[in-house]
Amino acid sequence: MARPSDTKTRIQAVARELFLLQGVQNTSLKQISDRLGITKPALYYHFASRDDLVRSIIQPFMDELEAFVAEREPGEARRLLEDYFDLAWRHREVFMMILRDPATLVTLNLVDRIWEWRKRLTGLLLGPEHSTAARIRATVALGGMSDCVVEHAGVPFEEVRAAAVDAALAALAH
Repeated sequence: MARPSDTKTRIQAVARELFLLQGVQNTSLKQISDRLGITKPALYYHFASRDDLVRSIIQPFMDELEAFVAEREPGEARRLLEDYFDLAWRHREVFMMILRDPATLVTLNLVDRIWEWRKRLTGLLLGPEHSTAARIRATVALGGMSDCVVEHAGVPFEEVRAAAVDAALAALAH
């Protein structure tokens, strides 16, 4: 008999696969339970709702990003961008899920948190005194890196990382 944590992990894996394939809003708990060969009540034992299941998939990324921005001090841009890229790459499936179905951020009340993290990352990159133009360049740098993680997920990590970080640094240059 499978332990509850094994079943929970299997549910998350199948849900992630279906969410990536057809979007969060187009994936029902019945589709997930059917794919797993379990009943819907068995799925509800582990997750109270689809939102609860989605949140459980997104939460590790949110926790890691929260710790990332909380532990950092303004400093060397290359290192910050490399570390941010590494974090985004580890969670690229979450990025893909969100981009495929951005309403998920609204449903889970995450929009404000995402904007706050982005502002904090910008502050870490630029320090306390920065112009509107510098903030725009930081937005291009961070957004471009995030997009690279999704768009070039099939390319080897080191190749994407090197090009994305170099491009982000070029965007920050004035």
